[in-house]
Amino acid sequence: MSNTNWKMRSLIGSLGFAVLALPALAAEPAWVKKSNENAKLLLNVVAKYSPEGASSLGVDGFDEQITDMSRDQFEATNKDTRAVVAELNKRLKGETDAKVRQDLEILVKAAEDQMRTAALTRKYLLPFTDVNQLLFGVLRQTLDPRIPKERQQTIVARLEKYAGMTKGYRPITVLAGERLQERLKANPKLLGPYKGEVEQALNDGPALVKGMRELLAKSEVKGWEPAFAALEKQLAAYEKDVRAQILPRARADHRLPAELYADNLRQFGVDIPPQELVAKALTSFAEIRNQMNITAGLIARERKLQDADYRAVIRELKKQQIPVEQVMPLYAERLNQIEAAVRQQGIVSLPSRKAVIRLATAAENAQQPAPHMSPPRLIGNTGEYGEFVLTTGMPPDASGKALVFDDFTHQAGSWTLTAHEARPGHELQFAKMLETGVSTARAVFAFNSVNVEGWALYAEAEMQPYEPLDGQLFALQARLQRAARAFLDPMVNLGEITPEGVKSFLMEEVGLSEGMATQEMQRYIFRAPGQATSYFYGYQRLMETRQAAEVALRRNFKRRAFNDFVLAQGLVPPALLRKAVMQEFVPSQQ
Repeated sequence: MSNTNWKMRSLIGSLGFAVLALPALAAEPAWVKKSNENAKLLLNVVAKYSPEGASSLGVDGFDEQITDMSRDQFEATNKDTRAVVAELNKRLKGETDAKVRQDLEILVKAAEDQMRTAALTRKYLLPFTDVNQLLFGVLRQTLDPRIPKERQQTIVARLEKYAGMTKGYRPITVLAGERLQERLKANPKLLGPYKGEVEQALNDGPALVKGMRELLAKSEVKGWEPAFAALEKQLAAYEKDVRAQILPRARADHRLPAELYADNLRQFGVDIPPQELVAKALTSFAEIRNQMNITAGLIARERKLQDADYRAVIRELKKQQIPVEQVMPLYAERLNQIEAAVRQQGIVSLPSRKAVIRLATAAENAQQPAPHMSPPRLIGNTGEYGEFVLTTGMPPDASGKALVFDDFTHQAGSWTLTAHEARPGHELQFAKMLETGVSTARAVFAFNSVNVEGWALYAEAEMQPYEPLDGQLFALQARLQRAARAFLDPMVNLGEITPEGVKSFLMEEVGLSEGMATQEMQRYIFRAPGQATSYFYGYQRLMETRQAAEVALRRNFKRRAFNDFVLAQGLVPPALLRKAVMQEFVPSQQ
């Protein structure tokens, strides 16, 4: 999603991840219960080394704990993970249930993938901790209105530990600096973070600190003020350390070592070489652009516009910006219209309750500039669902210049974004997991960005024929953007185009605002290199699977049945989904 989580690949050993597990709202089949017992082994490792992550899942018992940054945890994490892999392989040998066996294989692969990623990161990169981002993420998760009030109060204990006010703890800012110096001493040749990433972190810092204070002030949490006051001073000091110690070591070249970038693609679910991905995406870009010119021509004729080129028509339609106070009513109206079409056309089964859409805060804009789905906690869930968060721009840069988006706050652009982030896209995707129930292995450890984003683009395509012409043009623009991502991301990371070239291409050929093009470029080069390719590739793989089912079933193919089946599988990668469709769905329809 624009993005349910850019850093989902860091399942173990990272502070800020948000993952999914078996929801409490659905009945638990016997095989799922058995599978989840196996998954607990790996979840326990996650909880041990990232208790904040366990809490974000809804797991009890970790709300007051924080990640231990007082010492290097690499070897300890590897040791525990290898022990879990050995036990899972032992269980695999004696397991007879096909689905449980498949889940065991998923768990083993996830653990081995994570160890490989951690080893590569350690081999090449100097650790840089953006403490502002880290703490804002924890506060945002803990103080989410969907979280019970008693759990929100536990944030005080964490703040006191982060600030070093609790006996046995030292400030997280000090520990982050120590871990950096420790790795630098061990290997002076490690690559520093990209200079643009450090500069953006410094620019975002004030907005994130302000956002943390606002979250705490608006909550009903008591007694947070002393710890947060101490943290504010420590964060200010840490900012000076970053400028003095890290910025001079930052690298000017944004490119990752080839081995690391290839691993990124693999973790996000792209299982073909970058060059093959680029070739597919370039061809698709040209085909979509042709469709856009046809649609733009129809709009130009209808509205008597002088220039029928898709770029000119997009610029003209974007002028229909709406006031901020009317944005949410517009998106609520779009959602109602889309849901009516879904029901009328029999596209997919919808819940009777309403989806939630809200505007992002300034701090959320800084943390994650693109519109995105904020997923619900899926362990211990008592009826909470995901939220579509609509961002409005980039935070000010060092010069004070703020880049506001005009990409979503106009009439035509609201159609496909609603379909992607709300229904029948991500909001429905997460809701179905709550309502049907999937195993932890399939929801957490089989997750990859290709599958989750593939469904959202597929949802856009399902809705496009039922939208007005201007809505269809922006649906095609969104697909054009995803094709562009799939060649620009590899090209900029392979040194075949500059970051400035990426930005200008997105503004001139795709029609994005400067703010949107800037955050896109940043996504490719330091926010999440490789992740942006997953949208295009996931959509292609899901469409391949659907077409295979249609060829097998012909007149017996039923769209709603297919779409409901796909959602019921959880966040599994394309190969597993294709297997389930051909071995389970197709025979059931014949």
